[in-house]
Amino acid sequence: MKPMLGIALISAVCLVAQPLKIVTAGQPPEVLADWQAASPNVKIVSVPGNQVLKEIVDADAFIGSISPDAVKAGKKLKWVQITSAGVEGVLHKSGSTALRDSNIILTNNQIVQGPEIADHAMAMLLYFTRGLHKFSAHRLTETWQGRPYGGIELTNKVGVVIGVGGIGMQISQRAWAHGMKVIGVDPEDIPYSPFLVKVVKPDLLNEVVPQADVIFISAPHTEKSHKMMGPQQFEMMKKGSYFIAVSRGGIYDLDALVKALDSQRLAGAGVDVTDPEPLPKGHALWKFENAIITPHIAGRSDLDTGRMRGTVKENIKRFAEGKPLINVVDKQKGY
Repeated sequence: MKPMLGIALISAVCLVAQPLKIVTAGQPPEVLADWQAASPNVKIVSVPGNQVLKEIVDADAFIGSISPDAVKAGKKLKWVQITSAGVEGVLHKSGSTALRDSNIILTNNQIVQGPEIADHAMAMLLYFTRGLHKFSAHRLTETWQGRPYGGIELTNKVGVVIGVGGIGMQISQRAWAHGMKVIGVDPEDIPYSPFLVKVVKPDLLNEVVPQADVIFISAPHTEKSHKMMGPQQFEMMKKGSYFIAVSRGGIYDLDALVKALDSQRLAGAGVDVTDPEPLPKGHALWKFENAIITPHIAGRSDLDTGRMRGTVKENIKRFAEGKPLINVVDKQKGY
């Protein structure tokens, strides 16, 4: 073999064998080691946040919440994995559409947070229907109130689930298990599910809102879903019904919710998400005894972190092998 030809062949082999560079930031050592174990054909590079722009220049992929500047700097980027379900933060970060308009594949953690968020939604509903909000203050005064409150059965009550994705379908399953009749609202064609009596498109929302004994918000926040539960929809809600929001605060009008509670149209509201968020001190929503507010923690549980990291690891393996990734986001739709 001629020397120059041999060098060229060796260089070509080295080029092919070079591992794919995946940059991330802020992950603990044990997670990095687990992700690296997904494939010998990748190199996980963990850097401080202020060094991302430097390292992403020759990176093939990035794991985490990426900035518009990092998208522009990552000329070789083929894939971005975020660890949350909602993608609006990276698709429209600082008003930029750099990621949305690029050829970079975006994946997220949709579906994997469904169980704990659905549990949270049902816990909020049961908190009200079983009258626990009326009794929670009695512990402080050591008051045994007897039986002044009978509770409300969920059997045959109508639940409207806005957004029947990974979270919404699990809410539907739990509501169905409590004997409820569940109507889904979703822009996509949802496959048959025994947990749903029907699914309507968002343009028919006003037809199903008056039927609801409870409305669950579990949709992603997009331009089309922004404030889809507005003043008109809250005024259409059945008197004595409930409102539960566990996905994004931008999907409902907060002032309209306050008005519905103040007028006693609603029997109760549970929100894990608000707009603005955090909910400011002094906001009117804080004053209602029949409102429960949790600080965007519905997606936290003893099992969620393992599932989310597992999704990332599976995608690292697939990326290394050139296979289709899971949880691919339609960047134009925003979910």
